[in-house]
Amino acid sequence: MKSEHYDVLNVDGGRPVKMWTRGVPVEEGARQQLANTARMPFIYKHMAAMPDVHLGKGSTIGSVIPTLGALIPAAVGVDIGCGMMAAKTTLSADDLPDNLGPLRSAIERSVPHGMPPKTRGFKGRDKGSWDTPPQAVDHAWMVLKDEFDVICQKTPKLKNTNNYKHLGTLGTGNHFIEICLDEQGFVWFMLHSGSRGVGNAIGSHFIEVAKQDMRTHLANLPDQDLAYLKEGTQHYEDYVEAVGWAQKFARMNREVMMQNLIAAVRTVIRKPFETHVEAVNCHHNYVQKEHHFGKDVLVTRKGAVSAREGELGIIPGSMGARSYIVRGKGNPESFHSCSHGAGRTMSRTEAKRRYSVDDQVRATEGVECRKDAGVIDEIPMAYKDIDAVMEAQSDLVEVVHTLKQIVCVKG
Repeated sequence: MKSEHYDVLNVDGGRPVKMWTRGVPVEEGARQQLANTARMPFIYKHMAAMPDVHLGKGSTIGSVIPTLGALIPAAVGVDIGCGMMAAKTTLSADDLPDNLGPLRSAIERSVPHGMPPKTRGFKGRDKGSWDTPPQAVDHAWMVLKDEFDVICQKTPKLKNTNNYKHLGTLGTGNHFIEICLDEQGFVWFMLHSGSRGVGNAIGSHFIEVAKQDMRTHLANLPDQDLAYLKEGTQHYEDYVEAVGWAQKFARMNREVMMQNLIAAVRTVIRKPFETHVEAVNCHHNYVQKEHHFGKDVLVTRKGAVSAREGELGIIPGSMGARSYIVRGKGNPESFHSCSHGAGRTMSRTEAKRRYSVDDQVRATEGVECRKDAGVIDEIPMAYKDIDAVMEAQSDLVEVVHTLKQIVCVKG
């Protein structure tokens, strides 16, 4: 079955999956995961698969899952509220120094990233001189603290997590900070991160709670990671509260990092400049209540971005590829959604096996970034072609700006 822009995966015993994947390869395991999720009895109307869809834990990354009366914690995942923030500046390419190395170093010193150093007396910040957190972190934590204390009264184990300690930190993996140039030569700041250690703890805890609540029914599920919480139960209410807070943490985490990124750039570029000329801060791993096809439903976007009509979003490419600031077209069939990036074509282990440091150097030519063995798993060839991804979702978004990174900081 076909329409003008998407194909339909018809699922025996389940809801159909509308797939915006034309011209983009989809692994068989991802198709099976989509079918497994579509068979859950509370899926509303249909599911949507974005062009960057690929294998995930329980549910595919790059899927939009509308539900009535239940939530799947593993579908939201453990990187709750992970997303992007981008801000256009009044700087142009001509204002940048010829040598971008000091600019990258300044950012790396100002925004904690990577794994925490294992040093005696370390207080939980990441790499950089962060034993004393900046004022922006304290201010943001005061906004979050009271609600977190209430959540910890219900789930005490969450108190002893990296919560305050991780606020304003980037993390590892595919999280990044970039300085980019748009099609007119204006400078943009862009970053990618989420709710860090505390979000991971919240997600992991409620995935296990759902499995425990369903322990007598797990054998009937197509995948144990599709264990769900039923609306009206205490655990469901506790999860909704905790996941909402983690999404707030993630948004503020990006805001704090952006403040520190801007401050770092000002230490290198002395010319006065303004930021947030255009700005976007969007989640792509989250759940929220929305109205679709005449009903209020819960929409879980696992690696997908809200793209309501006129709404701005961010679709990043890999290191060395283009990224896009987009405007949503409000397509109802995708539940007003678009992809969250290019999407991986291979695992991190496979990327490290297949490619070398020399490959990484060639693939990131012209970008001031790490070019060592520690980031080979993020090599551009491990991701789908961002141009094909954008073409496949041309009815979901329109491109507002095309960005090319010139500085990239990885965790």
